[in-house]
Amino acid sequence: MHLTKVDPRALKENPDRMRQTKSTPQADALLLATIKAVGIVQPPVITPEAGGGNGYIINAGHRRVKQAIAAGLEEIEVLVYEAASDNGAMRSMIENVAFEPLNPVDQWRAIERLVALGWTEEAVGVALALPVRQIRKLRLLANVLPAMLDQMAKGDMPDERQLRTLAAASLEEQKEVWKKHKPSKSDPQVSWWSVAQGLTKTRMYARDASFGDDLAQAYGIAWVEDLFAPADEDSRYTTDVEAFLGAQQEWMANNLPKRGTIVEAGQWGEPKLPPKAERVYGKPAKSDCTAMYLNRDGKVQSVHYRMPEAKKPKKGEQPVAEGDDAPIVVNTRPDVTRKGIEMIGDLRTDALHEALARAPIEDDTLMALLVLALAARNISIQSGASDDVYGFARMDRHAVRLVDEDGKLAHHMETLRSAARSSLIDALSARENRTDSGIVARIAGAAIGADNFLPNMGTEDFLSCLSRPALEASCKDTPILPRARVKDTRAALVEHFREGH
Repeated sequence: MHLTKVDPRALKENPDRMRQTKSTPQADALLLATIKAVGIVQPPVITPEAGGGNGYIINAGHRRVKQAIAAGLEEIEVLVYEAASDNGAMRSMIENVAFEPLNPVDQWRAIERLVALGWTEEAVGVALALPVRQIRKLRLLANVLPAMLDQMAKGDMPDERQLRTLAAASLEEQKEVWKKHKPSKSDPQVSWWSVAQGLTKTRMYARDASFGDDLAQAYGIAWVEDLFAPADEDSRYTTDVEAFLGAQQEWMANNLPKRGTIVEAGQWGEPKLPPKAERVYGKPAKSDCTAMYLNRDGKVQSVHYRMPEAKKPKKGEQPVAEGDDAPIVVNTRPDVTRKGIEMIGDLRTDALHEALARAPIEDDTLMALLVLALAARNISIQSGASDDVYGFARMDRHAVRLVDEDGKLAHHMETLRSAARSSLIDALSARENRTDSGIVARIAGAAIGADNFLPNMGTEDFLSCLSRPALEASCKDTPILPRARVKDTRAALVEHFREGH
């Protein structure tokens, strides 16, 4: 190391410099004023250019060199070090942290640079006096949306739990949530809690799974390791809730004990026992039954219950089977999950609306459909002929098209048809929510051929909602044969329907 004077304009910037985030104009102005007044107090550090060049690379002091040029200095004093094998990455990192802590984003970039040069997380932690947990936390930023990184570089950082949630989500999911919660001029701070909530996914843990690797593979479950969980516990998890619950249900069906049944869980996670069943809290008797169910965490639970004694049959009646001869009721996984039913409702509604807008409909059919629509479960009309004034159907915007400026009914047949179609679109729905029109939506769809407007339902998203029997039944009219693994059967069907079959 030696001290010398050089022209600051002849120095080259280090491509591996630690500080890549631009400094604020106020900080640059303050440094420029200081240099003009007293010069550079601490000389920048430079190293000879590697690869046979005869120039010098700035190792530390990029801002000082830049502001010295802005101040018009012809020469500045510099400290010349020998070139390091890592291009000064570790020395620059330590120097920057010692003088002014880097923002977390620049720290992450520096750590990634050191890891690329062969440093381990443990070695970086020892050199920087940081715990390995902090190193791993910063490395989560590699999975964060660039727009979020820009916000974090300003010092607006989420906490560790929120950062883990962000990093676990895909960039597409982060982009959608960021659109809703990105900062504005009136509110420059980001509510990271809201961002994390928008990206939070339910985790189903491997430690709660009763099924083995065979069912996990059959349902396409890929376990993810939680790196921040305690080291002495199984922290593997999956966010594919439907697959996890399906595998649990199949395991229960395959391992049902004698006189056992599978029941559903109630609102508070309690098992819904058969009618008149009495739960047994002590040691069960041989004649007692076992109910297996999934609690709110998706874990298999079992309770014992006792059915009342069967009444003696009257003369001429067949006795009711009891004891070991009593039938075992098995409530297996439904053929279509709740999510699948909701998807069917959405697809049917969209197809119905498309048919109402474009399909040829006779006038008498149109009027009949209108009567059906007004009788639907989701229609509530505010009327002076009834004491029930709750709810309001927004039919006025369609009716106004049929009325002239004098308030009299005056319309062309084409206008009437258009208004009727629009009214039916607003009224009829097969969605699984309060807009459900009930059976009348199905009748209306069948009358106008709404099935012809349905999209391809042979997608991964929808087929994952089907149980194994329902999925295998879908192969009936196709050349696809059921596979040993549910995932493989589903993939074959998706490929088959993708080809337009």
